[in-house]
Amino acid sequence: MHLEAFVSDQSPTVPDAAPAGSPKGVGVKPRWWHRHLSPEEVLYVLNEGHWAIRGSHRVFRHLPSPPRCKMCFTPFGGLGGRVVRLAGFKASRKNPSLCSHCCETMTEGLGGAEIDIAVLFADVRGSTALGEHTSPTEFTGLLNRFYKVATDTLVRHDAVIDKLIGDEVMAFFVRGISGPEYRQQAVEAGTELLSAVGYGTPEGPWLNMGVAVNAGVAYVGNVGGAVTDFTALGDTVNVAARMQGEASAGELLVREGVGSQPAGGIPRRTLNLRGHEEPIKALVMSL
Repeated sequence: MHLEAFVSDQSPTVPDAAPAGSPKGVGVKPRWWHRHLSPEEVLYVLNEGHWAIRGSHRVFRHLPSPPRCKMCFTPFGGLGGRVVRLAGFKASRKNPSLCSHCCETMTEGLGGAEIDIAVLFADVRGSTALGEHTSPTEFTGLLNRFYKVATDTLVRHDAVIDKLIGDEVMAFFVRGISGPEYRQQAVEAGTELLSAVGYGTPEGPWLNMGVAVNAGVAYVGNVGGAVTDFTALGDTVNVAARMQGEASAGELLVREGVGSQPAGGIPRRTLNLRGHEEPIKALVMSL
């Protein structure tokens, strides 16, 4: 299926979404001599990118192994983790999901910013029953395989991997980190995830999984107190989570309006989501 046929960087039709290619405010371009970025400079980085983050993505994505920094993909584990620690890159004590460099430089004193993002949720279907019929060791091994496949796929698409919780993965894509085609990146990552667990192959899936993608304005930044988390919050994220709950095994639900006019022949579904007054129209994709 050619995703370019319907996913683009054009303004979405979703009412609560900001135009993907025209951020409402791009902030202030960071000055290279600043160790800590101001909120205005961080807003610019999230919308327009930063040479250090882009350079880190190109280099660190090829070094083993997970877990990694959410922002720059610095590996914390394996040989790669040992190598980058020699250069001062290690998991931050304040936020172990970020390396110490990103946590101090990007988020010191940062509240956050409202920007347009794409959000992806992927969830293992039937995990409770699966856990009942396998040993704890086998179940853990299966989930670890799922986490690795999901992480590798999302890293290839320049996502910010927000959470690996239980049997679920959440990631978001912003222009400044994932590039101007960040919405298309999210949809392609969802499709690739389905393929990675075996959908569309002669052998079939080795894990039942459903995926959903939404896009719109969200709050991106640090939340918390003594322990902080760099995350995305808001209705855009909540709707994506609810959509994922409506996806059947092997389905990728993409909210209408995430991109340009979809190609013909893609099924649609109207979703009545809990806690959301208006019905949501979604494209139903499968392999």
